[in-house]
Amino acid sequence: MNSELPIQLYKANAELQLQITRLLQESGHRWLEAMQLLSAGGVQETTARIQGLQQAADWQALATLPSEVFRRLYQDRVGDAQAIAQTATKGQAAFVDGLRQALTTWQSSVSDAFGASGDAASFAQLCQPWTQPWSALVATPQSKAEK
Repeated sequence: MNSELPIQLYKANAELQLQITRLLQESGHRWLEAMQLLSAGGVQETTARIQGLQQAADWQALATLPSEVFRRLYQDRVGDAQAIAQTATKGQAAFVDGLRQALTTWQSSVSDAFGASGDAASFAQLCQPWTQPWSALVATPQSKAEK
């Protein structure tokens, strides 16, 4: 057995952990940006409501404000829900693609480490039950979100 094998395996595992951490941070950052945009829209909406109240000159104009505001709020919320769904879809696709790449790199690094030590066949036998569920993920092409 190669004396470098433990350090090579440690490096491969550490790199995988760092890649997954980076993917989680990027995903969180995308969500934060999306929520900031929605929040900014809410601030603009509230400002518009305040201005509408300030500009109302009579009781009839004030009486129509709630229905107008409700209609506008409903339309905005439908748009917000669509934006959130799109953000979630893009974020999940990017995360899965990144995870697939990280696992592919990790698998290659570990295979190279065992190949250098002469134990590649025993490694393949040892890992086959574990890697089988991931084989479909590794074999899938990159999604359109990354291209």
